[in-house]
Amino acid sequence: MPSSPLFPRAGLALACALMLMHGAHAQNDTVPKEPAEPVRNSALDGPLFYQLLRGELELRSGQVVEGHQALIDAARRTRDEALFRRATEAALQQRAIELALQSTQVWRATLPDSLEAARYQLQLLIVMNRPNETVEPLRTLLRLTPAAERSAAITALPRVFERSGDKAQTAKRLEEILKPSLGSADTRVAAQVAIARAWLAAGDSARANELAKTAHAQDPAAELPALLALELMATTPAAESLVQSHLQAKPSSLAIRMVYARVLSAAQRYADAVPQLEAVTRSDNAPLNAWLTLGALHLELKHPREGTAALLQYVQRAQNAPPPVAAPASAPQDDDDDNPATATDRGLTQAYLLLSQAAEQQRDYAGAEAWLAKVTDAQRALEVQSRRASLLAKQGKVQAARELIRNVPEKGPDDQRAKLLAEAQMLREVKQWEEANRVLASANQKFPDDPDLLYEQSMMVEKLNRMDEMERLLRKVIALKPDHHHAYNALGYSLAERNQRLPEARELIKKALDLAPGEPFITDSLGWVEYRLGNRDEALRLLQQAYRSRPDVEIGAHLGEVLWMSGQRDEARRVLRESHNRDQGNEVLKETLARLRVDL
Repeated sequence: MPSSPLFPRAGLALACALMLMHGAHAQNDTVPKEPAEPVRNSALDGPLFYQLLRGELELRSGQVVEGHQALIDAARRTRDEALFRRATEAALQQRAIELALQSTQVWRATLPDSLEAARYQLQLLIVMNRPNETVEPLRTLLRLTPAAERSAAITALPRVFERSGDKAQTAKRLEEILKPSLGSADTRVAAQVAIARAWLAAGDSARANELAKTAHAQDPAAELPALLALELMATTPAAESLVQSHLQAKPSSLAIRMVYARVLSAAQRYADAVPQLEAVTRSDNAPLNAWLTLGALHLELKHPREGTAALLQYVQRAQNAPPPVAAPASAPQDDDDDNPATATDRGLTQAYLLLSQAAEQQRDYAGAEAWLAKVTDAQRALEVQSRRASLLAKQGKVQAARELIRNVPEKGPDDQRAKLLAEAQMLREVKQWEEANRVLASANQKFPDDPDLLYEQSMMVEKLNRMDEMERLLRKVIALKPDHHHAYNALGYSLAERNQRLPEARELIKKALDLAPGEPFITDSLGWVEYRLGNRDEALRLLQQAYRSRPDVEIGAHLGEVLWMSGQRDEARRVLRESHNRDQGNEVLKETLARLRVDL
């Protein structure tokens, strides 16, 4: 039925809703009735109904202050949460934020134990950038939050203030707010972690780490301090000991192990990440993607058999898993990442590509092609063809490999750029440095000032021993992208390798390590420059650290040489033998063995 001009839809709907809310229910006399409950008279009498209707009409006609006042007066008289909420939201709809804040103030004065009123007031104060006024409503909010939910509410507090301008002041304010929570055994850990996160946001990672350690000491099995420590590892490597201590106290903490493995992998500490994932996969409750990640890490470490075993486990479990529950037809369908079926297909595609890589590492080219044939995702076409090109090139069919990549359809400039990179990478794999450099030079003409393309070309001219050109390209990369840690590392390492400008080389590598703490290849570079500078003990410490994190062949060659020159011949042979078994064709390793005249 169309609405009458005298009874706008919003006002009439509100009045009807209030009538229902206060117990005005129609009865059907022909239906047998349950024993009657005691009659409760509605608070909605004639004057109140008129007042509410008048307030809604005034709001609709633009008389915001008058209409809002009518609703607030009615809410205060009836002590009704729904009316207070309506008055607050009506003011917000009219963009009268001060009136909305006044609503919450009256609401809280009338109903001091209203959790909803405190929440509304807090949200408004934050939106209005009045953080100094949030202490009292926040304390009230925490006091009124049910005990079972209080720790979660405390944990969420740093996000409440994430848009605050003065982060240090926010951290101090949070310390004041959470004083009562710090005194309670039930909320102490959550409060310490929340304050630590606020200090981390303020840039004081040392203070955050100390608070995380204090929280961990209170409850070593608690996951909150461990999660914070995982975030801190990027800037505070010492935080890692807290994560390890937590896993000793709670070995079944699969979520922490998975995040820990992810953090280690991001730092290219693959050898350290593998044991964490192996521990996860031994659990009956292991998430499916643990096997996929474990397989990928083994391939990075050149362990194709172990990688294949983990990936086959993933494929078997993914194929045997129950069909994912389809989303309701009415549910949003705009994000494939939330679609379980799509996620499974994507995971299987990744597994097939990795299994192809594992077969290729074992020179089983037919097996590698068989796995590639299982990939049907059109969006991965370039990746599949690039892997096929690599297989052809390694069998001596380089021109056919280049044509395969060049014939992949292009939808735009990004596809053209990706194809040029893929062709250069394929040529690099078969050591056709000059051709790879020509492809990258062409790419840099088509896509000028692209830091990643410039960096790739610098690596090619280094192979061609054009060191001045390499330095020019790397300097340009650094100018375009000052946080490009690979460029700092490559320039520093190239100087160290030539035994030139060693103090400058060390500063460049230290800058790279500041940008990517713990990264094994950069740690290796720093160890190598310390060796060149004559600091053999420091070089050995750094190279051992790098090799433990990632037992790469070239890192092993550097470590083996320093061990050999330090007189630790047996240990040097062990490391060099391990590296030789991984890749006996590596040029750095071959040169090291020949120069030192090491008999393995």
